[in-house]
Amino acid sequence: MVAYIGIQTQIRRNNFRSVLLLLGFPLLILAAVYAFLYFTMPPDAAAESINDNFLSTIPGVLIAVAIWFVIAYFFHTKMISGAAGSKPLERKENMRVYNLVENLCISKGMRMPKIRIIEDQALNAFASGINEKTYTVTLTRGIIDELNDEELEGVIAHELMHIRNKDVRLLIISIIFVGIFSFIAQILFRSMLFGGGRRRGKNDNRAMIIALVIAFVAFLLSMLFRFAISRKREYMADSGAAEMTKKPWALAAALRKIAGNFRVQTVKSDDVAELFIENKPDKSSGMISAITGLFATHPPIEKRIKILEEF
Repeated sequence: MVAYIGIQTQIRRNNFRSVLLLLGFPLLILAAVYAFLYFTMPPDAAAESINDNFLSTIPGVLIAVAIWFVIAYFFHTKMISGAAGSKPLERKENMRVYNLVENLCISKGMRMPKIRIIEDQALNAFASGINEKTYTVTLTRGIIDELNDEELEGVIAHELMHIRNKDVRLLIISIIFVGIFSFIAQILFRSMLFGGGRRRGKNDNRAMIIALVIAFVAFLLSMLFRFAISRKREYMADSGAAEMTKKPWALAAALRKIAGNFRVQTVKSDDVAELFIENKPDKSSGMISAITGLFATHPPIEKRIKILEEF
């Protein structure tokens, strides 16, 4: 059984990891830039020349990363809502959900998060946000309709634990930085396929291939970073929710129902899908999903159910 280690300990760990991510991802980007310069320089180029070129690129790279991060940081709520296709859940028509959320928040002295809904019959939910102004719990129509009060309470408690533990902030920071490598790799790949290779010289094609390989390796390494911080958080949120509601069996029953119908068809973003209480790569969508599956951010739901039943 995974023991819940305590809210303050988990918050301190996640805050520390957030700092490491803020430092680690820019360093990984700089390492990728250095590797590109090293492999594209002429064979007879001196090490000093490579180092000088690298040092001259550092300010521009850091400024570009900072701009990307600031935009994503301040607009992540709109981006996530747009990618998820969610809308605010009206209180008057959904007092049952609001009562469950409010009662749980009051029991733990938490500020009430925003509540949004995805009009999809799949059973899923996720928490998002970086601070109290942006913390949000999003539920699908299916999970609201199909779960009874105790099961839905367990799911909501799970998402509230992600907020209390600062999991959501940690994961969104990692998503922002992983998105840089994913974006660069996709641009380079599409440029190679549709950018008119005939119009480029041999050296340009070589540089493009090197850049694509480095971007892909950096993307895999960044996924490892996220894997290291993400997978255990689901166990911790399950344990915290069981402690909050005193009904571990209810969350276990909810997860069992979710396992049979969790894929939200309206959500096309893999990054948003990774926020859900359950997510597995779609094996039918090709090699990228297969590779992503190696770095799955969610542990097997069967194992989570078993732990809860033994709680």
